[in-house]
Order: sequence, then structure tokens, then C-alpha cells
Amino acid sequence: MRRSAVLWVVALAGTVAAAAWQRRTGPSFPFRAPVRFGGAGVVRVSLPRSHLTTAAATVALPAPLPGMSGTLFWRRYPTGERFTAVPLRDAGARLAAAVPAEPPAGKVEYYLMVTAGAARVRVPASPGETVVLRFHGPVPAVVLIPHVAVMFLAMLLGARAGLAAAFEPGGYRRLTVLTLATLTLGGLVLGPLTQGYAFGAAWTGVPFGWDLTDNKTLVAWIGWAAAWLALVRRWRGARWVVVAAAALMITAFAVPHSLHGSQLDYAGSRGATALLDGGGRLAEA
Repeated sequence: MRRSAVLWVVALAGTVAAAAWQRRTGPSFPFRAPVRFGGAGVVRVSLPRSHLTTAAATVALPAPLPGMSGTLFWRRYPTGERFTAVPLRDAGARLAAAVPAEPPAGKVEYYLMVTAGAARVRVPASPGETVVLRFHGPVPAVVLIPHVAVMFLAMLLGARAGLAAAFEPGGYRRLTVLTLATLTLGGLVLGPLTQGYAFGAAWTGVPFGWDLTDNKTLVAWIGWAAAWLALVRRWRGARWVVVAAAALMITAFAVPHSLHGSQLDYAGSRGATALLDGGGRLAEA
């Protein structure tokens, strides 16, 4: 296999791995865990962490064990409100309860208490741990699909440009231009459009806030802008600036997706969007 083909394979494998990491660390990936009820058996749960603002969110778990019952406890996040208790009701092969919809960027935290046989189990199991669910507005497919596709392409081209600069001198100039162009379109045009639809705020990174998704996109873009400038100005060692830009992008996109993302400040007078920690470990009321 030619060197160029090998480098494309390596770049594609790295991009797929990065995309999978972003997916698993993103806010839409459900909370999953096996729940053990002693001798009664094990139930594998998958609880939502993201939902549209257009309807209540259903929290459900399989009910394969005889006599299973339980209660959902939820409250707005982050607040010191008391948890609201909602009985889990029989929904065929599931036990389910609903959490009322919140405005865009609104969050709730919740946990379950489930009984099967003589066992009463908390989900999540750790005391004080909750599942944080964020609501978002609907994003048109004509915006969301190109955003995801172009960002994936930018990551692929950037990885390939860095490999070319390191191992295939002469083949990285066009790739650098294409990386900067796709990152600009996907991250600085389609990204804010997507976020505007979802949360009502197009950009919540620097200088307006500390949203790490916006900021890591900005850091990656600055790296590739510097690489492009190095090529245009014919700086000595420009190829190593390209390598550095690729390494910077990989590092930036290793940051979990939507960490420190937009969320409503329920203490504010008008529920303004604030940038607060999205972690789910709070003391129970």
C-alpha cells in the first residue's frame, strides 16, 4: 500500500475514534448501568440525558422482574429545590414516569428508587449522584446534518494534513487550506446556527462565556489559521506549524463534548442563559 493511502487510513481511524469519544462523552449519550437486585436478578438501564423542549421527557427502565416498582425523584438543576416524587407506572414491559419539559438550555437532575423482591435500589447507585438531563430546541436537519458532517470532515482533513506535514512533505499545503475552510464552515458558521436553534444562544465561548465546546473550536481554528498564515508567509519550519495545528486540534477535541455548556440560571430574574458546571453530583434534598 502506498504511503499516501496508509496515511489516509490512519487519519480516518483516528477521526472515527475521536468521533466515537465525542459521542460517548456528549450530553445526548444516555446514562447506562446494570442494576442488581440481589438474588432477584439484574436489570440494565438506559436513562436519558438530553431531550427536546417540545414534550415531556420519559424516564423508563425495563421491568423484567416480578413485582418491580419504583419512584422517580427530580428537580430543576442547579437549584436547591426539593425533589418532586413521581411514581413509576406500568408501561407494558417498562416502568416509566415523565419529567415536564423545560425551556432551551434548562436542566433537571433526577434519580430513581426501585424495588424488586426484598431489594430496594437507588439508580444511580452512589449517594448524592444524579442523572442530569438537558432540554434543547429542535434543530432543522438541514443545519444539523451538514454541521456534523463538515466537522467530521474537518477533523479528517486536519489529521491527514498533520500526518502529511510530518511524513509526506509537499502534500500538506492544500490539506491545510481545506482544513481551515471546513473548520470555519462547520465550527464558526454551522456550529453557532445549531446552537442558536438548540439553546437560543449562537456563541457562548470567549469573549462571552466559557462554553468549552465553543472555546475548543476557537482554539482549533486559531491553530489552523496560524498554520495557513505560516504557509502564506513562507515561514521557515511552516510544516511543523501544521503538525502543531493538527496536534492542537486533536487535544482540543479530546475535551468531552458540551462540558460547561449553556444552561438556564434559574436563580436569575428572567432565566437568562448562564455558563455553569454541568456535572451531576449534588447533595440530595
